[in-house]
Amino acid sequence: MLGLAALLAGILVGGSLVAVLTHKSMRKAQSQEGGPVIAANVPGEKVLATLRAGVVLLGARDELEYANHAAKTLGVIGDGHLDSSVLRGLVSHVRRSGKSRDAELELPRRGGGEPTHVRVRVTKLPDDSIVIEAEDITELHRVERVRRDFVANVSHELKTPVGAMQLLAEALSDAVDDPEAAARFTARIQHESGRMARLVSELLELSRVQGAEAAPEPVDVDVDRVVLEALDRARTGAAAKNIFIKVIGERGLVSWGSEAQLAMAVGNLIDNAINYSPADTTVTVETAAKGRELSITVTDQGIGIAEADLDRIFERFYRADPARSRATGGTGLGLAIVKHIAGNHGGKVNVTSTPGTGSTFTLLLPSRAVRSADRAQTQGEM
Repeated sequence: MLGLAALLAGILVGGSLVAVLTHKSMRKAQSQEGGPVIAANVPGEKVLATLRAGVVLLGARDELEYANHAAKTLGVIGDGHLDSSVLRGLVSHVRRSGKSRDAELELPRRGGGEPTHVRVRVTKLPDDSIVIEAEDITELHRVERVRRDFVANVSHELKTPVGAMQLLAEALSDAVDDPEAAARFTARIQHESGRMARLVSELLELSRVQGAEAAPEPVDVDVDRVVLEALDRARTGAAAKNIFIKVIGERGLVSWGSEAQLAMAVGNLIDNAINYSPADTTVTVETAAKGRELSITVTDQGIGIAEADLDRIFERFYRADPARSRATGGTGLGLAIVKHIAGNHGGKVNVTSTPGTGSTFTLLLPSRAVRSADRAQTQGEM
């Protein structure tokens, strides 16, 4: 019991456990508890059990003397012994050298799934006992992987228009005596620079909605105004392809949050519908109240999305059809922005699609209130 208390004290103060765990105290703890202590009801165990870090104490012959609940959850121990052969090898090395070792391990997750990434520190005590401290760093690995992917994707996306502009600039310099060719190259440079500007703008917007800046003060948001702002933004793109935008549903719905962000989310959904629809088709925007939620649904008659792509369609830079997306000037960020805006407002966005028929994106938001005098079935067009 004294040994366990010393172990607890050492962990809580963050200092070396060597000075507080002695052979005598561990012998006393083991004899008082009648054997290995695994999540036992002893003084301090409840505190140890609440720690996120796994703590394991091995005897001089590698017998398990104590392990808290986190150690078992992380997969450090199982059935009374160390599960990982790599960790057992690390313990053997520390026993021989007498020096503490730090390492990062991948441990199988109980129940299957992705492995748990664990940072461990193994320390040898004067009585030849071994203390193992384990910290779950799976989330750190995930964030680092996302960061690497993000940097790689941004670099790739910027490289394309920058490289194109460089080549076009060289071609333009060679076409000074050919006004027609010069005009053509100039137009292409403007197109590529516009594409790069859109990418930078959407990167900044994605950063904002992910929390890089303080969120705007939430207010009542008139959904009718949100839809009108989104339609105004989409007007030019729709006209270029002779796409008819029909607005139906209930008027007077009210949500809560940022009008500008919600207008951007709906605008991105409409832009996406236009970009992936053939000319002379219809895009339908429908608003509806659903209990304590309201929905804004955008349906197109476009190419649709394959089932294999549906789960990834809201990822940053993911494109179900990369060639078509680049041809339409898409950055691969629009739907990711929609997802984050929905989450910031306590809502969500989902999609259903049939290849060759079209897609339906539904933005679900909390309903702040419904102006009963205005609530009515309406239909309009752009």
